[in-house]
Amino acid sequence: MPALLPIILAATHIVLVADTVPKFDVEKTCLPAAAASVAPGRGSADCQRDENDARAKLDQEWAKYNPGQRAECVRFSALGSNPSYVELLTCLEMAKQAKELPEASKMGTSGSR
Repeated sequence: MPALLPIILAATHIVLVADTVPKFDVEKTCLPAAAASVAPGRGSADCQRDENDARAKLDQEWAKYNPGQRAECVRFSALGSNPSYVELLTCLEMAKQAKELPEASKMGTSGSR
């Protein structure tokens, strides 16, 4: 059993390292977002602040989302050429809320009556 301890500890460390908030290039994300902004006076600095705030919240709350939610939302937020922490956080919050809905409210949500 003592011989297995280093293997178990190493495996746990690998999982923890691989299971962290991804690193996105906020500047790259915000350049096109600022150019396409419809809100007057909203520039790249505002976008970067929003992205950094979302990243900080993800750092604090990452563990409260299950691995499946995290993996799915990371893939979703990286679909475009400029992944976004705001999109990632929104996806995770929606996935968590959807999972917490009572089963009865999940039935018949296909839009048909």
